[in-house]
Amino acid sequence: MQRISSQMNNNNTQSNLRLQESKLNKANNQIGSQQKIQQLRDDPIAAGHLVRYQSYLKRVNAFEKNALTLTDEFSLREGYMTDSLDIMQRVRELAVTGANGIYNKDDLKNMAVEVDELLKALVQNANAISSDGNSIFAGTNTKTTAFDVEMGNVEGSGIPLIQTVRYNGNIDANKVEIDENKYLINDNAGNKTFWAENQQLFGARDATSWQASSDSVIAIDGVKIKLTEGDNIYSVISKINDSGAAVKASIDPVRNALNISTTDARQLWIEDVEGSALNELGIIKDSTQQPPYNIGDGVRVSGGSMFDTVIAFRNALLAGDQESIGGRVLGSLDQGINNLVTRIAKSGAEYERASLNATRSSKLALDVTNQISREGDLDFTKAITDLKMLDYTNQATLSQAGKMYSSTLLNYMR
Repeated sequence: MQRISSQMNNNNTQSNLRLQESKLNKANNQIGSQQKIQQLRDDPIAAGHLVRYQSYLKRVNAFEKNALTLTDEFSLREGYMTDSLDIMQRVRELAVTGANGIYNKDDLKNMAVEVDELLKALVQNANAISSDGNSIFAGTNTKTTAFDVEMGNVEGSGIPLIQTVRYNGNIDANKVEIDENKYLINDNAGNKTFWAENQQLFGARDATSWQASSDSVIAIDGVKIKLTEGDNIYSVISKINDSGAAVKASIDPVRNALNISTTDARQLWIEDVEGSALNELGIIKDSTQQPPYNIGDGVRVSGGSMFDTVIAFRNALLAGDQESIGGRVLGSLDQGINNLVTRIAKSGAEYERASLNATRSSKLALDVTNQISREGDLDFTKAITDLKMLDYTNQATLSQAGKMYSSTLLNYMR
């Protein structure tokens, strides 16, 4: 039962006006923001979907950006690698020419001039810098020069020439997310790309009586291997071979020392992470020396880089050593070219994968945008119609209220 008083009409009218103004304000806000959901209570289920869709869209856009960035990096890197392959092919042509035995020493010295220039061009490519100022072939150590060059006097030349090229980067690789929990490895270590031969380390220390004095950890090519107290050399060899690292360990049948060789063309990256097992075995120096130039004294190393091969070829030309050119040098050049072709093929495959992921992410972003539009976007035709109806109702209420405010209790007592 409702009590009748002189304030009843005013209270009811004011209450209805406030309700209409609230609805009118909500309609105006929807049109202004172009979103039909202004508060979670407007549509809790749709709001929940909308939040998830918007979060997913941000991730998809990030995946697309990552993939496009990778395609740029792979394309730039492949360009320098292809140019380096052309250089190596020209060096090989000169090697075949210089090994045929019809040229005298003066002719070979003249060839050495071109080979030295090709060597400089190869080093220039290896030290290439991207548009953002990062070193392309230095692993994740992008703010440093990938390869350091040491000049020196070479027999047969009157000016200093490149004697040694040393890798100055690292072997770490970037994992770039291109889909939900799916990553593409961006591995651009120069001591893999510009390496010619499988590297081998031949230890000089007898390891038959060696045992690990404590638990330790060694790392080979970035793969950590745990050694247990009491492990002997055979246990170490077994753990290295079973670790998944791209190396093969064995014991020297003559010296009884530890031998390690890579399974493809690359420079060995070996270190003691915890303990000093490799140092005790004589493979590396103490932990104050960092890889890759921490190989122990007395350890024989074979397998060099493309720079080593071209330097050896140039020096052989200067010395007139046609026998070395036609044998060891030509074989190393072929291995270096084969490795570079393999790296280019791998880079091309990675480029295609990154490009496909960018295309897929772009399409997926459109699909998610449609989902967001379905859940959150405003139907303008319906919204404007509703706004006009609310405004008409509000004006009618105000007009009627003007007529009712003059009523008193006596009107109800007739």
